[in-house]
Amino acid sequence: MENKISWGIIGCGDVAELKSGPAFQKCENSQLLAVMRRDYNLAKDFATRHRVALYYDNADQLLENPDINAIYVATPPSTHLYYALKALQAGKNVYVEKPMVLSENEALQLQNEVNNSPNMLVVAHYRRFLPMYIKVKELLNQHIIGPIKFVDLKFLKPHNFKDKAGWRLDAEVSGGGYFHDIAPHQIDLMTHFFGDFQLVKGIAINQSKLSKVDDTVNGIIHFKNKVQFRGIWSFSIPKYLEEDSCTIYGEMGTLSFSFYEETLKLNTNSENQVFNFKNPKHIQQPLIQETVNYFLGKRNNPCDVKVGVTVTSIMEQFTKNT
Repeated sequence: MENKISWGIIGCGDVAELKSGPAFQKCENSQLLAVMRRDYNLAKDFATRHRVALYYDNADQLLENPDINAIYVATPPSTHLYYALKALQAGKNVYVEKPMVLSENEALQLQNEVNNSPNMLVVAHYRRFLPMYIKVKELLNQHIIGPIKFVDLKFLKPHNFKDKAGWRLDAEVSGGGYFHDIAPHQIDLMTHFFGDFQLVKGIAINQSKLSKVDDTVNGIIHFKNKVQFRGIWSFSIPKYLEEDSCTIYGEMGTLSFSFYEETLKLNTNSENQVFNFKNPKHIQQPLIQETVNYFLGKRNNPCDVKVGVTVTSIMEQFTKNT
């Protein structure tokens, strides 16, 4: 068994700058040895600024390095499957960005590869390991608000809420717009909290025609434990109507939070509490540490390929009836 995980990053763009990249050097029993980007100068720039010894503009060269035993796939989603398969076939463990892949068919293909490989794969649904969501899970397990009835999610943003839209508005690269970039984390949390689903329905439309991708998605989930979920995502709302909210309704109260804030509200007949949290500087570091521990045989998989298949399936059900 290895006693240290030596990483190579394929795709050292914006996500790797702060959210994830530095964490590979800060986690215990972990080191970042090499990065790859198609633009050699940009790869060199990232490596120089983050004190990474090796940099490439060719993924095959990185994968051939015998000192690297784990790969972080941080490219745009259209190449996640390609690089994850290559890494597994090269004998490396894999940590892959969300959305795991573009379609349920790709998800099943990757699952089959993982199931038949001696190597391991973790999906980067890092919010599971952030303080606020750990607390939500704890309160749900304690039945503080009683049996859960339903969940109401609203994520409403203007068309240009992200300055660097880029590939996110190219369906062939992203899978279908901002929804495919934002929703994987949110849907993953719902499955993390409430388990397997029994039925999924949804519809996606392009209301604004400001781009070529759907900007509004409406979805419902019937979980096997009878919890009901309804979510609306819109990326063509006037700025004054912006909303980021999720409320979990139980028989004895509610839990409410926003996905881009760090405050959780508990309301019951007997108490009203507000919990404030602070996320780590490198927001993926807690999950990366658990991934390192998993690769070293110290724990079970913190977010396995089956999770990625489930989230991909739900997203596809939400958006296929365009």
